[in-house]
Amino acid sequence: MSTIMQNKPVNESKMQELEDISWRLSRQIIEMTTKAGSGHPSSSLSAIDLMTVLFFGGVMRYDPQRPDWAERDRFILSKGHAAPALYAVLAEAGYFGADLLGSLRQMGSPLEGHPNMRLLPGVEASTGSLGQGLSLGLGHALAAKLDRKDFRVYVIIGDGESEEGQIWEATMAATKYRVDNLTLILDHNKFQQTGSVEQVMPSLTPPADKWRAFGWHVEEIDGHNLPEIREVFGLVQQIKDQPQLIVAHTKKGKGLTTFEQDQVSRKHGKPLEDDATVQTALAELARLYNRVEGNGA
Repeated sequence: MSTIMQNKPVNESKMQELEDISWRLSRQIIEMTTKAGSGHPSSSLSAIDLMTVLFFGGVMRYDPQRPDWAERDRFILSKGHAAPALYAVLAEAGYFGADLLGSLRQMGSPLEGHPNMRLLPGVEASTGSLGQGLSLGLGHALAAKLDRKDFRVYVIIGDGESEEGQIWEATMAATKYRVDNLTLILDHNKFQQTGSVEQVMPSLTPPADKWRAFGWHVEEIDGHNLPEIREVFGLVQQIKDQPQLIVAHTKKGKGLTTFEQDQVSRKHGKPLEDDATVQTALAELARLYNRVEGNGA
């Protein structure tokens, strides 16, 4: 049966369902990157709550049975190294079977280290060359205006790529053309590949002030608070004549101790390596969601 979601109200029962999904997908991120022996679990975990609400919280309109449906909303993961999060979400949404997740980064698998739109349904753009996702999203948003369609475009970027010039070129253009069907989400986990933003490029902060200066509507949220995430997506859909930025304050590695112990980059691009560490992380996830590990995941 096709799944089409668009701006449905979220009650307490639905929020409980979103928590269950987020917990399950977070576990899958750890499990698939550990099995692959490579990947970016910490970068994926910081974004997974945002993506969970987008796809399963009644925000986006899509149909996995018709991945090329012209009226669908578009989602572009510009920080393509967080591909494990995208793959887990797409499997949960029904674009392909969850059994494929175990093939992450294996030879011949369509689940490459970065998303490849030619290999997987539901992937709107091949990303990973950082800084390009916002330009791609702007193109989709402008196409919707030209074709008189009402679909929306959502783009997630990371801190490190926010330092790239192409991001700011697209930011200026989006303001000029008043693309109010474009929502940019900054996964503001305060870290990038080689260190913290404060160490590498402290002038990036505060990001909200910068995008406001460029004429965007800006909201700031806790990027791990599911009700808050759902509320802000409903809010930005009402904005007219302005692109929107959501600054989502997140934790790289979702605050799990095994990632927090790496003070430099929160284990950027480093999977968990041994069973004891994995079990510790999974147990912490269960406590984070007030769940029992091994029960219903």
